[in-house]
Amino acid sequence: MSALARQMYESHDFSAMPILADALQDAGCNAEAILNHCRDVGTPHVRGCWVVDLVLGKV
Repeated sequence: MSALARQMYESHDFSAMPILADALQDAGCNAEAILNHCRDVGTPHVRGCWVVDLVLGKV
């Protein structure tokens, strides 16, 4: 999960956000705000995304 987040952060390609949501859910995350944010295709994800930063321990 952190490897996926790191790859997105370093490459600036956040197309795998829905996959990150699945991984977080499989790991036991049930926070709807996090899962919905990752799965929202209408939200442009960029470096500094609060979910990616949370997974990477940057916040």
